[in-house]
Amino acid sequence: MNITAPYSDTLDLIGNTPIVRLAGPSEAAGCDIYGKCEYANPGASVKDRAALAIIRDAEQRGDLKPGGTVVEGTAGNTGIGIALVANALGYKTIIVMPDNQSKEKMDTLRALGAELVLVPPTKFANPGHFVHTSRRLAEETEGAVWANQFDNIANRKAHIEGTAPELWEQLEGRIDGFTCAAGTGGTIAGVGMGLKERDENCMIALTDPHGAALFNYYANGELKAEGSSVAEGIGQGRITANLEGAPIDTQFRISDEEGLEWVARLLREEGLCLGLSSGINVAGAIALGKKLVAEGRTDARVATILCDTGFRYLSSLYSADWLREKGLPVFDWLEGT
Repeated sequence: MNITAPYSDTLDLIGNTPIVRLAGPSEAAGCDIYGKCEYANPGASVKDRAALAIIRDAEQRGDLKPGGTVVEGTAGNTGIGIALVANALGYKTIIVMPDNQSKEKMDTLRALGAELVLVPPTKFANPGHFVHTSRRLAEETEGAVWANQFDNIANRKAHIEGTAPELWEQLEGRIDGFTCAAGTGGTIAGVGMGLKERDENCMIALTDPHGAALFNYYANGELKAEGSSVAEGIGQGRITANLEGAPIDTQFRISDEEGLEWVARLLREEGLCLGLSSGINVAGAIALGKKLVAEGRTDARVATILCDTGFRYLSSLYSADWLREKGLPVFDWLEGT
């Protein structure tokens, strides 16, 4: 175990997350599957990285001044990251979120002191969409900046300069493949770009949930959604600024049921309590691993992102009633509850 010296600043706790070999997924893929433990960030998700990068960028550009406010539209995790970073730097936070996201995220944001604005979920073309609502609030609020995580490329820069080199160092300069889902696109694009700088042969794969349009875009050149998913914070129907130029080599589509299977197995067999986006990412990593093995790379190493903690979904993903309501399989240990 590597023991680091004390950090001098609490914001230094963001990033430098551990990585772990996942036994069950590695066996299923026939090669080594690694999960980067982004739930170890202070806000318990990968979105802490984007939150810090976006706020620092706004400061450097002179747009965010002492005592200012950061406004953002989010499925929850970016808002939590922004609230924590803003608290540490003396800013206020206004977060706009669809009202169908987990109760735990809403409660967490309120507990952190953020002003929470809930709006009905709707398509991006609707002016009432949470992204457009957050932009208008930022324009109407004195001293406010709009984080704009979807189209602010400070987001993906955080992964080019942070996540990618961490993965490269942790896996000793040998990563044969990387995959994750896209919400804003910052993680898949940024990590992909950072890894390609180091090894152009590293295969970058998009793992898309049903209901998102990117699988068809990268497979067939058409933004076309099929099916639906209950996963929060992933799935995209447009090419955001963060996704522009993303080095996607291949793509997989993963169902909620397959993602849930790995959420259940990782908890039951390996003691990791994760959200559905992590389960979908792991299923995608297994698919990528199998592809590489089929191509003769039997010693392949594939990395993915364990996005956030399952403790953020106790009232949804880990509720038997909620799973039944959504027509999804109930974890066996929840039967009877």
